[in-house]
Amino acid sequence: MLITKQNIDKLAWGKMDNLIPAIIQHQDTGAVLMQGYMNKASLEATLETNKATFFSRSKQALWVKGETSGNFLNVSQVLTDCDQDSLLIACRPVGPTCHLGTESCFPEQKLTQQNFLSQLEQVIASRKGDSPDESYTAHLFSKGTTKIAQKVGEEGVEVALAAVAETKEDLLGECADLFYHTLVLLQDKQINLSEVMDILQKRHNK
Repeated sequence: MLITKQNIDKLAWGKMDNLIPAIIQHQDTGAVLMQGYMNKASLEATLETNKATFFSRSKQALWVKGETSGNFLNVSQVLTDCDQDSLLIACRPVGPTCHLGTESCFPEQKLTQQNFLSQLEQVIASRKGDSPDESYTAHLFSKGTTKIAQKVGEEGVEVALAAVAETKEDLLGECADLFYHTLVLLQDKQINLSEVMDILQKRHNK
């Protein structure tokens, strides 16, 4: 169930002394970032500000993730499970989530191969401001949209040629090159991979 200000009272607050565990998940990669606890006031604050706000059991007070570090969790969706006694919160993090400086409080987890594309997208986006002499991705951005689009076209032709006349390993490598350069082009045009995925999902559901 999607949680809004209007249905907060439907959650099973009485099961754990008015606290509900909240799992924070990266909106784009699906990575689990952290787990905390929320009471009604912190959940209301989360929905009001779109900043993940928790209840600290040690301090017995509300705390906004990132209020001291600046590493906020920007909330896009709050869901509850079938028993209404836990929360799954989709966020886009600003900086590392863990106080130890890692992206996740569960750094050993492995992303699925599909979700790695979203992680790669973020790495590519972070290269926009780098020196063209130090990063191939930044070098591509410095060439402009026309050159990036030309590169995507070249990679597409190489994929087709590899499929017809080269080995499986060659085809895999060319496909990887095409995916990468396509992500660069999308970033250059300020288009998120999720927008492409939305179109694919809509076509699939027809």
